[in-house]
Amino acid sequence: MKNNLLKKYKQPLLYIVFGIATTLVNFIAYFLLSKLSFGTAISTVLAWLISVIFAFFTNRKYVFNASKNGFLKQLFGFFSMRIATGVLDLLIMVLFVDVLEFNDLLIKLLLNILVIILNYFFSKFLVFKNKK
Repeated sequence: MKNNLLKKYKQPLLYIVFGIATTLVNFIAYFLLSKLSFGTAISTVLAWLISVIFAFFTNRKYVFNASKNGFLKQLFGFFSMRIATGVLDLLIMVLFVDVLEFNDLLIKLLLNILVIILNYFFSKFLVFKNKK
């Protein structure tokens, strides 16, 4: 029973692990870039790009075990879906940090939770879906 349960939830668990890793990559990249005085918008965009590249390769190989065929299609789909959540990330960061003056690191952390959830569903059902 334990093996069946682990097998059933392996993909979401791996996605959570790599989602946390991606969040850390995004958070650290944003922190370092913002400390270099790139500003909120540029730091957010560059941190997003770095974390999306990291996420594509880890999700493709470890989470969704994607086929080697269709690399460019998967890459395009992955980046397209991430652009949607990246724009959401950028707009909310600018609104809450620059306009409403909330703490940038707190907003970044909370926003990444929402982004991880959205990205899982996009990846599972649109980008790396298994054809059966």
